[in-house]
Amino acid sequence: MTASPALQLLIDLGTTRLAGRLLDAQGALLAEAGLDNPQFVHGTDVIRRLQAATEGAAAELQQQALQAVTQLTAELLRQAGQPLAAVRQGLLAANPAMITLLRGQPVTGLLRPPYRPPSLDGVWLHEAGLPPLYLLPAVSGFVGGDLLAYVYGQLPLVGPTLLIDVGTNGEMALWDGQAWWCSSVAAGPTFEGAHLACGMRAEAGAVYDVAVEEDRLRLRVIGDGLPRGLCGSGLTAAIGAAVAAGLVGADGGLRPAAAIDSNLARYLCQDAGQPALCLYRDARCQLLIRQEEIRQFQLAKGALHAGAECLLERAGLAPPALERVLLSGALGQALAPQTLKNVALLPEYMIKKVRFVGAGVLVGLGRLAVRPEGLAELDALRRAMRPYPLSGTPAFEQAFLAALDFASGPA
Repeated sequence: MTASPALQLLIDLGTTRLAGRLLDAQGALLAEAGLDNPQFVHGTDVIRRLQAATEGAAAELQQQALQAVTQLTAELLRQAGQPLAAVRQGLLAANPAMITLLRGQPVTGLLRPPYRPPSLDGVWLHEAGLPPLYLLPAVSGFVGGDLLAYVYGQLPLVGPTLLIDVGTNGEMALWDGQAWWCSSVAAGPTFEGAHLACGMRAEAGAVYDVAVEEDRLRLRVIGDGLPRGLCGSGLTAAIGAAVAAGLVGADGGLRPAAAIDSNLARYLCQDAGQPALCLYRDARCQLLIRQEEIRQFQLAKGALHAGAECLLERAGLAPPALERVLLSGALGQALAPQTLKNVALLPEYMIKKVRFVGAGVLVGLGRLAVRPEGLAELDALRRAMRPYPLSGTPAFEQAFLAALDFASGPA
């Protein structure tokens, strides 16, 4: 096949997972793929990886990131039947910690106040086996080019809008109608299902939705085959259904089976002496959500809930003035508003305004790739962002503790 010298490579380098697309010169999709981030062996969150880098693992972490990007690029080219020479250039978005590790730069500035990487600017990366890659700039130490790409892909906005990239780093941006505000919260790998023994990516066999139907839990599976695991949206929906059915209390505790006066009690069990929710079992696998995994979900959703609430308060935007909430990232599938309400993922007044955006970072990178003025527009967006650090602030800590509970009682 004759090489097309104007192909564009798009990479979303996530803490838990990488996603990529290959576009033709007009922006049409030629290939799409993803893979797990191999850096997980040094920790599931960026703080552990940054600490590992200070303890001698920096070169290994850099090589793992480069190898993952190279592997993903090769898979995209294989799908499209194109050689590397066919790619003119690429765009890569990630949070500041991932960019710093990818570039092999010192990480100590991200581990202590004022939490800044060596550079916030965008830069071209030239590595063997890859086309020239532009690494998007960052806004602050924990708000990166991934959020900028996501926001850029949704422009122009009409009316006050909150955009949230659900993932290990819950980055969020608020357009209040006149100015931009942004922040991030540490959610961990929960929303990707990475902390679950039965967690998996959103692919064939993954449970992506769970609903209560009379005295049973109905599982919806990607590909309509037998369940193999739970992806992020499936975990959220399963916990939401368990709350609605009264199997999980508002405090997040699994109730004793004897306390349930319906056949739904059969989904409650013990695993290694710990309460658990058994969604499915066959000769190949069993899908269990253990009590400690529900607690981890509470911490993640509590951080996201509190972060969104505090960002609006900081901007001085009254709840009724917020017109829409755009969710993208790890949840993978659109979830019913009732599910979001059951788990209290966000303040209740936000939930009815939620719209899901698939692959928000890649959509933004795609728009950036086909617009000649794209990089200048992105830089203007970055300069317009007002970062609002949340970690450790009394307002956030108070909101976080208040946001840990689920909805009370069966829906």
